[in-house]
Amino acid sequence: MNQFSKILLLFTIAILLVWQLPWCYAFLTTKAGPNRFVMYSSLLDDFIVTEYDKDKGSIRRDLAGNQYTTEQTDSLLPAFFMRQLVADERFPDSIMGVPVSPKEIQMTSFNFRTRPSAINTPQTGIYFLLESMPSRVDLDMPDDAFRFNRKGIEFVNMETNTVNEEKSRKFTQMLSDKGFRFPPKEVSGNPTTMKEYDNGYLLIDADGNLFHMKQTRGLPYVKALPVPVGIKPAHVFITEFRDRKMLGLLTDTNHRLYAIMADGSIALTGVPGYNPEQDEITIFGNMFDWTVRIASPENIVYYGIKASDFSLLKQYEIPSENTEIPGLSFTSPYDQYVRPRI
Repeated sequence: MNQFSKILLLFTIAILLVWQLPWCYAFLTTKAGPNRFVMYSSLLDDFIVTEYDKDKGSIRRDLAGNQYTTEQTDSLLPAFFMRQLVADERFPDSIMGVPVSPKEIQMTSFNFRTRPSAINTPQTGIYFLLESMPSRVDLDMPDDAFRFNRKGIEFVNMETNTVNEEKSRKFTQMLSDKGFRFPPKEVSGNPTTMKEYDNGYLLIDADGNLFHMKQTRGLPYVKALPVPVGIKPAHVFITEFRDRKMLGLLTDTNHRLYAIMADGSIALTGVPGYNPEQDEITIFGNMFDWTVRIASPENIVYYGIKASDFSLLKQYEIPSENTEIPGLSFTSPYDQYVRPRI
């Protein structure tokens, strides 16, 4: 027994050394990566890169090397720095010939971000459906939750833990009538009251078809969203931006990125490739353009996208900073599983 304890102790120490020594070495020797912020400017038709230099401080430049002052950068990115321009009384009456107001800029600006760990993670299968047309302005969390099975959808009262048969039947029937086949492959929603309105859920059914489901005055609303020929949906993300022009984002099996509009139409964006299972995406959008940042293990690519038709305007690529520590680890930035990894 004593010998077994010694062997177990030595084995535990060996595992801890393999796990911690590479981490300690990397912690002591790794240098901070460059602090870089990149935004596309339609006024300049180029990216503005803001970097920090320990000798010169913050440097703002375009890809050609031209440098800009803080005030010039504010004016070249009027949607992003709208509040500063208003405070300085420098906000323009028009941008690129289009009359604008601070309220319009505020209503049409948005940001979106998702990481691979949000995709590659276990799902509870329990969801909450808010009322999309509440009698009051503020949204309220429902008193029930829903889940999918192979035969339909079930709404369960959380206080009594009983199934609401009538509500479940109505939603199941509506989904079936629209051609939905259970169970869904993917469910995307944003069940929180910290937003201005609720768009319900985007669903990819068992056959790979796309649907929109929400609750309106207590009744089901389901709409089949026709996907253009040749597109096989892989992942879907619901969006609830203030201007309500978009319903969500979609990627297909070829890693192309699409915008789902409020009317259900689907438009291909100029982003050449995006794999949600491996890449992190960040989007800063306004009424003129989007700045799309896609960070993969190999590189970081910035895309300037035209907001009106989602065409590609410009792109800028830099090598990715490898922040992974070699050796034994139990977690990963690409999923939320805890398991040994080499």
